[in-house]
Amino acid sequence: QVQLVESGGGLVQAGGSLRLSCATSGRAFSGFGMAWFRQAPGKEREFVATISWSGGSTDYADSVNGRFTISIDDAKNTVYLQMNGLEAEDTAVYYCAAREGVVNSRRMAYDYWGQGTQVTVSS
Repeated sequence: QVQLVESGGGLVQAGGSLRLSCATSGRAFSGFGMAWFRQAPGKEREFVATISWSGGSTDYADSVNGRFTISIDDAKNTVYLQMNGLEAEDTAVYYCAAREGVVNSRRMAYDYWGQGTQVTVSS
């Protein structure tokens, strides 16, 4: 059973930091593109960041570029999203996603999705 399980969300003050984790299991994700999306209340789900499993290629939404960093720990089969300089506008449910054979995709046509983790930024 392939699973993506997000963790690390919570409540943080504006300007603070959080690190989200996406623990993968059920198969090897070598050759996959991994991504983070988010959905705020009343908003459509939007692209945040993507990375190839090898870590050799990354892409970020303009709204988070320079503040967020996506990374892979291959030994732990885990994808991370380091979020610094958090703003109230970053409040959303954050979802981890995986797509086989495609990297740096900003579209939501991913093969696997996690259930999400809530990030709330107080201003």
